[in-house]
Amino acid sequence: MLTLTRNAQAAVKGLATEAGLPDGGGVRIALTAEQDQLEMSLVAEPLESDQVIDAEEAKVFVSEETSPILSGHTLDAAQTPEGIGFSLHPQEPEA
Repeated sequence: MLTLTRNAQAAVKGLATEAGLPDGGGVRIALTAEQDQLEMSLVAEPLESDQVIDAEEAKVFVSEETSPILSGHTLDAAQTPEGIGFSLHPQEPEA
């Protein structure tokens, strides 16, 4: 399952708040129409088939076809000159 760092949680909550999304809204991660890239979008609610990740009130919805790709990864966020940037990293194996 995809996990979120504290930075990613804060970024997702901040983006949802700035966009004026309802309490159930968040960021959705899905494959592009060409199925060769991931895209993120702000949505008011998940699709019925989405995997819902609720981490400290930061809601991330992962599309059904994207869920296996993101399994075992961590979403991180950092400030860049262009704004907030997100990155994916493999999760560290548990000792």
